[in-house]
Amino acid sequence: MDLYLISKVSHYKMKVPIILMLLFFSTFSFGQDIVIPDGYELISENVGDLDKDKICEKVVVFDTSEPTEYGNVREIQILKYSKGNWVVWKKSRNAILKSKEGGVMGDPYEGILIENGILVISFSGGSSWKWFYKDKYRFQNKEFELIGHSSSYGKICEYWANFDFNISTGKISYKKEFEDCEKDQEIYKTEEEVFFYKEVTINLTNRNLEKVKIISPKYKQDLYL
Repeated sequence: MDLYLISKVSHYKMKVPIILMLLFFSTFSFGQDIVIPDGYELISENVGDLDKDKICEKVVVFDTSEPTEYGNVREIQILKYSKGNWVVWKKSRNAILKSKEGGVMGDPYEGILIENGILVISFSGGSSWKWFYKDKYRFQNKEFELIGHSSSYGKICEYWANFDFNISTGKISYKKEFEDCEKDQEIYKTEEEVFFYKEVTINLTNRNLEKVKIISPKYKQDLYL
């Protein structure tokens, strides 16, 4: 056999056990079960690096079984891996809507994503009038601060509106399209504006404790965060 091929084969054989060993330790370390509190039910989980330390955190969402007028309280926890265990780092009972806050459509919770270090949480609900929104959080100033919010809402044959708020820059984009169902849902009027609003500081802990109302300068639309 060619000496070059022998060298390549030998090198490959040496690398395979190392790779397998690294995979084993990675799976073993981060495969440990999380602690589920008594009475809680795990709804979803995701893993990703949220504080840019090159070590993944785990995000979990629980149904707490604690009833309210709007359904069960939900709790989100962000866990760090330490000494062989997942340990609660941050948590909130305000950032996840309750189990019946989706209205006729029921549970509003859509899911969580981690994208480029940003935590994204999505919801939807309504009846004939429907709505959808997602929040984006980034770890900064020792908190998971809300840096972005986007929502869509409306009704077929009435209108559909889109509200996008980059909280980091203060830029708000708003668009509302009116439909005519007698003409195959033709858009007969559009309202659109872009403006800036910077008086918002919200984090994972105090989210939804108070609704922020913003009135658009051109069309005087009430926008809620």
